[in-house]
Amino acid sequence: MAQMNMGQTEAEGNSDTKESSLWKEAWKRLLKNRIAMLGLAIISILLVVAIFAPVLAPYDPLKTNVIQRLKAPSFSHWLGTDDLGRDILSRIIYGSRISIQVGVISVSLALVLGVTLGVLAGYYGGWIDSLVMRLIDIMLAFPSILLAIVIMAILGPQLSNAMIAIGFVNLPRFARIVRSSVLSVKEEEYVSAAQSLGSSDFRIITKHILPNCLAPLTVQSTLSIATAILEAAGLSFLGLGAQPPTPEWGAMLSSGRSAIQVAPWVVAFPGLAIMITVLGFNLFGDGLRDALDPKMKD
Repeated sequence: MAQMNMGQTEAEGNSDTKESSLWKEAWKRLLKNRIAMLGLAIISILLVVAIFAPVLAPYDPLKTNVIQRLKAPSFSHWLGTDDLGRDILSRIIYGSRISIQVGVISVSLALVLGVTLGVLAGYYGGWIDSLVMRLIDIMLAFPSILLAIVIMAILGPQLSNAMIAIGFVNLPRFARIVRSSVLSVKEEEYVSAAQSLGSSDFRIITKHILPNCLAPLTVQSTLSIATAILEAAGLSFLGLGAQPPTPEWGAMLSSGRSAIQVAPWVVAFPGLAIMITVLGFNLFGDGLRDALDPKMKD
């Protein structure tokens, strides 16, 4: 019994050492990627802006002033005002909080559900695999935005419901990634050794299989946050996500489209905020993918 425990501990130690070395090498490669560092800088600035929004915002994002409506950018209002006289810069700053919240919560939901389904399908196979993958195929048959709209029509137009809808439509990506990783990893010798030593399925999955899925999941999570922010803005633009007067970027685009000809800054700056944010997460995600690819050489 002692020999079995020693063998199991040794196998786990070797696996942990291998994972630690992989992440150290990946970090070194990531630091050398200037494009990825640019994306990380954009994300870092976004986080700082979101955290210190009350300090950085010059005005109350919800306070209206009809006298100041549709004012062009000036020293008093750097990005101008909207159709209700609200400061656009302040609303964009507070909108960063909502975008990060939507991205993190919706992707976390997709990650938890997708990993669970992917592990069940890949590890146990058989009818469980067939059932899960057919459900995933059905979901992938619909355009993601259309599926999100259908879910929002059922749940109702609300930001929290938008997070649920976005998490649900992003679930298949994580499920397929985890399933393919599990199918590959479960054939490795250290997994067979753990099974022969009497380890439970839960222990094998958590100690041996899931750690080997972290690299592709990390990359997909980063890229999915960008997708989630974009999808949330699309739902809010259609009136299905954040509701007025919430300072959400997509809702700002929707409310400002009627004044686009006389005050183009009303939609230009929120659109620019969405573009820069999505670009930052995509650049960093692409850099992570390259850094975590063992085939990449310095």
